Amino acid sequence: MIELDAEDDKLRVLARGAMGRTGGRGGAAVRDSDGRTYAAGTVELAALGLTALQAAVAAAISSGATGFEAALVVAGKLSDPGVAAVREVSPSARIVFTDVKGAVFDVLEGDGDYGVENPIAALPPSDNVAGAREVPAGFDLDTESEVFE
Repeated sequence: MIELDAEDDKLRVLARGAMGRTGGRGGAAVRDSDGRTYAAGTVELAALGLTALQAAVAAAISSGATGFEAALVVAGKLSDPGVAAVREVSPSARIVFTDVKGAVFDVLEGDGDYGVENPIAALPPSDNVAGAREVPAGFDLDTESEVFE
């Protein structure tokens, strides 16, 4: 059984609470690089659908967070698209996955390669336009994705 330290256990309590308050299928909490925490439940609206992790990341970013130390997902999946959001902001953040009752079943440490890449943010600004980024070869600006041939 994987034990959590006090800070990650706090994330577990917050994530389970968010799941319970919303009545959703999942909950998540993130701790930013300043130690502030944000929790959210799954959002399932006709006009908007977010996993709990995506919602927690969105809450943190919209509140001014610039990095993450850790995230915890209750009743989530390793394929959660929120993992990519966490990795885009902080590739070294630890992501803990638990079942509905809060028992840890997996931990993604921040030193692994999870296939998440933000090629535009990694490039230096272009000299010709202030703040502009060079577009990588094979990147389709219309769909904002890589073109595979």
